[in-house]
This record gives sequence, C-alpha cells and structure tokens, in this order.
Amino acid sequence: MKKNTAEFAGRTVGMDVGDEYCHLAALDCEGGLVEETRITTSRKSVDAYFARIPRSRVVVEAGTHSRWISRIIEKGGHEVIVANPRRLALIYGSDSKSDRNDAVSLARLGRIDVNLLSPIKHRDERAQADLVLIRSRDVLVKSRTQMVNHVRGITKSFGVRLRKCSTDCFHRRVKESMDSIPEVLQPAVVPMLDVIEDLSKMISRYDKAVEEIARKRYPETERLRQVAGVGPLTSLAYVLTIEDPHRFPTSRKVGSYLGLRPRRDASGSRDPALRITKAGNSTMRRLLVGSAQYILGPFGPDCDLRRWGMKLAERGGKNAKKRAVVAVARKLSVLLHRLWVRGADYDPLRNAKRLEHLKRELKGSYVIDGIEM
Repeated sequence: MKKNTAEFAGRTVGMDVGDEYCHLAALDCEGGLVEETRITTSRKSVDAYFARIPRSRVVVEAGTHSRWISRIIEKGGHEVIVANPRRLALIYGSDSKSDRNDAVSLARLGRIDVNLLSPIKHRDERAQADLVLIRSRDVLVKSRTQMVNHVRGITKSFGVRLRKCSTDCFHRRVKESMDSIPEVLQPAVVPMLDVIEDLSKMISRYDKAVEEIARKRYPETERLRQVAGVGPLTSLAYVLTIEDPHRFPTSRKVGSYLGLRPRRDASGSRDPALRITKAGNSTMRRLLVGSAQYILGPFGPDCDLRRWGMKLAERGGKNAKKRAVVAVARKLSVLLHRLWVRGADYDPLRNAKRLEHLKRELKGSYVIDGIEM
C-alpha cells in the first residue's frame, strides 16, 4: 500500500552512506537545517537512530548498503526514497563535495521534488538472494574464461596452438594433448587446468541450482523459455530483475529500463545516432545480448526476431551486425515482457503468418487497368 507522502512532509533526512559511517542531515518543513550527525554503518546504529526521530522522508543514494538500510528505515515507519546515482549530477559535479554536503544536497532534492532523484525500487530480500546466486555464477564464468585465455596465451608463446573447443571441455582436451606442450611449460599449465576443472564443476552446480529455483519458485520462467535462445539462466535473471512486470505502463519501457535504448542528444536539426545508455542491470543486458547472438547465429531457428534482425544486419556498414544484435536484444526484452504479462503462448512466426494472411486477403480484391491483382 502506498504511503501518504503528506505524513512525511514535515521533515526530510538526507543520508550519505559510506562503508564505515553514514552522514545524516535533517531539514524542517521550511527547509532549515535542524540536525546533522554521523552514525556507524551497522544495523544496530541505523535502527537506533531512526527509532528515535519523528516520521520522516529519508533520501538514500542507491549503493551496496542501500538495500538493507532502506528495509530497516521502512520498518520504522519512515518513507524511503532511493535516489538513482546516475541522476545526481548536482552532487557529483559539485566543486565542494564532502559527505556532509552530499547528505544536505540529498535532503534538499528530496524536499523539493522527488522526481529529480529518479527514485528506484529495491527488490525484496528473497529475490535479491536469488539474483546474487546468478551473479556469483557469473563471477566464476569470468574467472574460468580468463584462465582459459591465459593458458592459450602462454602455450602460443611457446609455439603450441591449442585446438578449438568449448570452455566446458577445455581442461580435458588439453590434458589429452599434454604431449604437445613443452615439458618446461607443464608445471605452469597443469595446476591451471586443475583449477579450470574445479571451476567447471562449480558452475555446473550453480546451473542445477538455477534450474531448480526457476522451476520451484518462479514458474513464469517456463513461459519465457518458449523463445529459442532463452534458457533457465536468462529467464530467471529476467524475472528477478523486472520482479513486477505491471510496474511498466508499456512493454517498450523495459528496453529503456535495461539500458538497451540509444542515447539522445538532439538539438535543432542535429540528432546523431548514439550508443545505448547501458543503464540498469549489466548482467541482464549481457544475457539478452547473448540470446540475441544465438537467434542471429547459424543455429538460430527461423522466427520473426531472426528475420527482422537479419534485415537490419544486411543494411551494411561497419557495425551493422553489432547494431542488429543490440536491436534484437531490445526487441527480445519487450517480447519476454509481453509473454509474461499476457500469459500467452509464443508463436515464433506470428508476424510472418499475419502478413501472409493479409496478402491472401488482398489478392484478387482490386483491379488496375482491367488486370486483377
């Protein structure tokens, strides 16, 4: 239930959060500074401070600690506004920046107009924990990739070119061809292969956990997996990132939320084509791009998305294929949202069938110069 903001109009608190200390500045209803203090960044201190002050509007900048801090403050009956740091140019561009001044600026912005802060909504604790599982897996995958590239690099410097293979079976393939690696290099390579093997086993366990969580807690992911290239990992990450699909007025807004919308810098007749904003969750954006690459790749099945993306790629230009991949990722994010909200079954050639049906209806329906069209 939405809180009545009038209840909090009398007092606004800006909170600059650091790893060790939080600086707080409180304003009264007229904008006067009535309190400045500093507390330790701990659950006990935060709970004690907000338990003793009157109900207030509290402005916190999004960051590492903002999730658990906002939960504690809300439990105390206060209104919490989590400010988007990308929109706080007034703070980051200041020539007199300090923790104290930042807290005062947050309070003043929260008192004047909350919309200036582009407030964000943190997901609940259960969804956050499940999303951390995906991010932990992502760290292991990046570490394994870095190690595989390292092994390929050091062997190449000794004149040995390792065979191409998937990352999952890399350690096995290299161990099978260990005779081709110089003996002097093996003490450096063998331990790396053992670590890569261990990482692959741990990633496999994460994959099983992701699939089990998706199946038991988030059955809506099954509907999203109807789209080729969208597996348990991508569908679960999508559901956890969006969390509430009805908070978007239209499905098209999801592409902007995930940072897949091109930037704009239009002025007069000048409107250059710019890169995407890259706002929002970077892991989710990367997963969508990976799905788009599969859809446009050699193994991607025929579907409306593939046909549309291939037409974009055929327009030519230096980065036509890259632009097509990003565009398909953006369109995929919209499609997944529509499937989720409507609860509909996915028809990969829905648009193509509609177009073919329209052509059949129009055929023979009009005559030009005595010729039936």
